[in-house]
Amino acid sequence: MTTTPDLRQDHPTGTPVPPEVREAVLDVARRAGAAARVLATATRATKDAALHAMADALVASTAEIVEANAVDLERGRAAGTSAGLLDRLALTPDRVAAIAAALRELASLPDPVGEVVRGSTLPNGLRLRQVRVPLGVVGMIYEARPNVTVDAAGLALKSGNAAILRGGSAAAASNTVVVGVLREALRAAGLPADAVQSIDEHGRAGAVALMHARGLVDLLVPRGGADLIRTVVQEATVPVVETGTGNCHVYVDASADPAVALPIILNSKTQRVGVCNAAETLLVHRDAAATFLPPALAALHDAGVTLHGDDRTAAHAPEGVTVVPATEEDWATEYLSLDLAVRVVDSLEEAVDHIRAWSSGHTEAIVTADLAASETFVAQVDSAAVMVNASTRFTDGGEFGLGAEIGISTQKMHARGPMGLPELTTTKWVVHGDGQVRP
Repeated sequence: MTTTPDLRQDHPTGTPVPPEVREAVLDVARRAGAAARVLATATRATKDAALHAMADALVASTAEIVEANAVDLERGRAAGTSAGLLDRLALTPDRVAAIAAALRELASLPDPVGEVVRGSTLPNGLRLRQVRVPLGVVGMIYEARPNVTVDAAGLALKSGNAAILRGGSAAAASNTVVVGVLREALRAAGLPADAVQSIDEHGRAGAVALMHARGLVDLLVPRGGADLIRTVVQEATVPVVETGTGNCHVYVDASADPAVALPIILNSKTQRVGVCNAAETLLVHRDAAATFLPPALAALHDAGVTLHGDDRTAAHAPEGVTVVPATEEDWATEYLSLDLAVRVVDSLEEAVDHIRAWSSGHTEAIVTADLAASETFVAQVDSAAVMVNASTRFTDGGEFGLGAEIGISTQKMHARGPMGLPELTTTKWVVHGDGQVRP
């Protein structure tokens, strides 16, 4: 009797992976591995020239990229995609120029490959060096972010890695054009086009196959919403670095200067709402509430922010400002929209407790004039980035001077915070001897 193969085996997501899709993705991974071997020995001059070629090609193809992006945006609007996600998806001529500029900035950064992390000479004469080397093949699974296609390709190239990209259906038209432009630029620069490949054509089944390409993919980076990240972390058999959702907090301490605190919370919340480092919760010390909250709530309301607050927050709302009663769901939510949860706390300790209970471990900020309070906050808040008297919006590879980033890690192994070039390398021990043998 003939039986039908179970294409869902080993896939808790329930996404079937047809054999032809699995083999196609594995073939992509094998070709990426071959390209990675070439990149591992490429000089910095060669890689930097390729980055400039990629940047020039993107600028030259701006009209084609924006036209393809318009198709994605129209499809997203028809599907009811939120304003925040549409903002992430959108590519304008200025954004294309900024993405190209990021590649050029990346070219100006030091090459991490070959850096000696540490070294010594043992008593027996063995000379040890721990040096940075490329990871090999880096996979990216992300959604509605065509800029990530360029960032990932550029970072992988500079650090000597090949990139396999799964950008999702929301940005399919944009990514098809962008990947084509990047591959042609690599080819023209004398490097293998397979250093950048997309598996978008294989859909979700292709993404699952990539998650299971153990032995061919050296690191997989999910970047997107909580569901996507959770699925990849739970599903993958290849190594995964967990990039986090951004339930970020701003805490206004008792000693905070309102003139400093107000611009910080406005910038953290409203400068760009659909990003992981936008603030989602405002905590205010009770001793600062009467002075700070009325003008802050009014300013946030005027900026179009819907306020979700506790009773003590509502008591400080000026006339004409509505505060929606907050629930536990609000404390847990990454809104990615013009919504903000607001709570009055009795102490710094209560603020830290709230953050440790609800934070996603991304970025938290304290506004204070008290050095001891800032030091306590920094020591006790367990997140990848902690800001003192600065907006949460600075947690970004470019803003940190790292160049483009491949994601912001909220885990504690290998990499934490913005992942730039060094985080896309591993290390190798190189030992030189003169015939020594172990006694």
